[in-house]
Amino acid sequence: MTKQEVAKIARLARLELTDKELNKYANQLSQILSYVDQLNEVDTADVDPISQITGLTNIWREDKVEESTVIDDLLAQVPELEARGVKVKSVF
Repeated sequence: MTKQEVAKIARLARLELTDKELNKYANQLSQILSYVDQLNEVDTADVDPISQITGLTNIWREDKVEESTVIDDLLAQVPELEARGVKVKSVF
């Protein structure tokens, strides 16, 4: 990868890079792309595509309509109320 290509990518990402950084990243990105090229050489013709390897599946439960907790019961558990709201310590 050339220094100019890295500069273009940096500009698109709104990054300001020095010449030293451009050279460094050009070298690093070239090494990454070289490694990806090595991976492309691996024969995967007989390999089935997979999305995950653990074998885990989602566990679903049936939705049931249930009576919800009454707001007054919830507010009765609060240490301090103010105008039917929960009063808390200031965070600022």
